[in-house]
Amino acid sequence: MGEGEGKPSAGYDRSTAMKTKYRIPHVKGVEVPRTHVIRLTFDDGVTRELEFLVGLNQGTVFAALDDPVFFAQVKVDPESRTVIWPNGVDLDPAVLHGDFEPAGVSHFRDVTPGTSQGAAGS
Repeated sequence: MGEGEGKPSAGYDRSTAMKTKYRIPHVKGVEVPRTHVIRLTFDDGVTRELEFLVGLNQGTVFAALDDPVFFAQVKVDPESRTVIWPNGVDLDPAVLHGDFEPAGVSHFRDVTPGTSQGAAGS
């Protein structure tokens, strides 16, 4: 094993990490204010606007979202409490909220008024 591999960083405190509880945010509402943009409202009062990156999704389940009519069919799933489209695409609410980076390629960018733009969603 190389130096540092398999070991927590110097600032890591296991006892603190084990006591810290992360609360998953839930999407309460979704709107499509303009083409390929979703406005999300979360149960903690946070609102974010995310723009779908059109044309980068050929051959993936996200390709259907390139169609603005299909994209506008987004809704909040009452069971998972996140956004979902009719083809089954759903997004991680913690990533949508901005708490974590997407695990892979980001299909959305943050266009929330008053914030710097960056990647969001997966």
